[in-house]
Amino acid sequence: MKVDPSQSTSPFASIADISKFQGEEEVLFSMHSVFRIQDIKQMGENSRLYEVSLTLTADNDPELSELTDYIRKESSSDEEGWFRLGTVLFKMGQFDKAEDIYQVLLDQTKDNKDKADIYHQLGSIKDDQGKYQEALAFYEKSLTIKQKTLPPNHPSLATSYNDIGLVQNNMGNYPESLSSHEKALEIKQQSLPPNHPDLATSYNNIGLVNHNMGNYLKALSSHEKALEIRQQSLPPHHPHLATTYNNIGLVNDRMGNYPKALSSHEKALEIRQQSLPPHHPDLAMSYNNIGSMHRNMGNYPKALSSHEKSLEIKQQSLPPNHPHLAYSYNNIGNVHYDMSNYPESLSSHEKALEIKQQSLPPNHPDLAYSYINIGEVHYSMSNYLKALSSYEKALEIQHQSLPSNHPDLAYSYNNIGEAYDSMGNYSEARTFYERAVQIAQQSLPLNHPNLQKWRNNLERLKNK
Repeated sequence: MKVDPSQSTSPFASIADISKFQGEEEVLFSMHSVFRIQDIKQMGENSRLYEVSLTLTADNDPELSELTDYIRKESSSDEEGWFRLGTVLFKMGQFDKAEDIYQVLLDQTKDNKDKADIYHQLGSIKDDQGKYQEALAFYEKSLTIKQKTLPPNHPSLATSYNDIGLVQNNMGNYPESLSSHEKALEIKQQSLPPNHPDLATSYNNIGLVNHNMGNYLKALSSHEKALEIRQQSLPPHHPHLATTYNNIGLVNDRMGNYPKALSSHEKALEIRQQSLPPHHPDLAMSYNNIGSMHRNMGNYPKALSSHEKSLEIKQQSLPPNHPHLAYSYNNIGNVHYDMSNYPESLSSHEKALEIKQQSLPPNHPDLAYSYINIGEVHYSMSNYLKALSSYEKALEIQHQSLPSNHPDLAYSYNNIGEAYDSMGNYSEARTFYERAVQIAQQSLPLNHPNLQKWRNNLERLKNK
């Protein structure tokens, strides 16, 4: 802990001489003292304890003042004390405590507006906990009340459509999600100033859905509109800016622009470290995405370290069967695969699949990704029949959940082609390679590394 009296006038005093345990060298700080986190270090290689370096902030710290003033306004505009406390707890990731408060308020109120607001907040909690059906039910209860009591272009209706769209996206219902977000944007454009932060939210979420549908250029355009608005309307360390950088990084990743993606994810992590608690799920997301970029660039030890940091945070902040835990196991499995640690890789991917089967709909695209990863491990271990079986399960799910020209379909067609190729069934292999190239040419940049790889597979087979 570092205190510079020339930078801060917050009262503090050593109480070592009067403490019951003088060896602890305790220091007493004034109530409401605020510290900036400078560094977090693990205290041992296998320890779950961390040493946190803190610096007492100045009373007039401009960045801290700007951020706290904004959060205070954002969380207290029309809210009473207990509802406001629930909002703050929710934003800090303390979902169970926030839910307890909202349930008490719901039991006590008879006002329709209050009920709509509480149902909406409960939906947000369930969404962040990965309980998507429950979240959708709460959001729809809130929307029904609002439609009966508010004008058709009221901003609160846009909020409901926005969050319903988020849940539909999480459930893999991409066309319905896009429709909901477009309804939200239309209402906001009619009722809000052009640089209002809520417009950025809609552009951000439309970008997310286009990303999931494989429309990467549309997704990048939407996220860049969101970033432009947020840079004009939010403090420099607001968590929503981190979200936008994160999503721009994800799109650049899918387009093969890995250095740009890594830069965006590092900007997101820097903001989140300054604005969120140390075990907030969004920090885990940033570590996860940085790990993925290091993996794509061949920096496997850095990738494994980042993914393990992500998993550790998630285990402390999320329910045991939350889909985001599966994503960490998946990514750890991918890095072990790249390092040729096949048994460890298979174990991680099977853990990921088990969680997804318990928490996602049976045709969700993320189940397909787990089958693909399990198939790739079996393929590398020369278990070609097991690999083919996993690849075919993945393709079956993708046909039911993705557009016909989605690049992930091309990935599965190529994988099946490679399995047939390795088993000596060259006719079947050529059919699947050709289909992979055909789809990829419609959905990926011409210089994308996957498209080049799949073309090479086809040409190699033709020359046999």
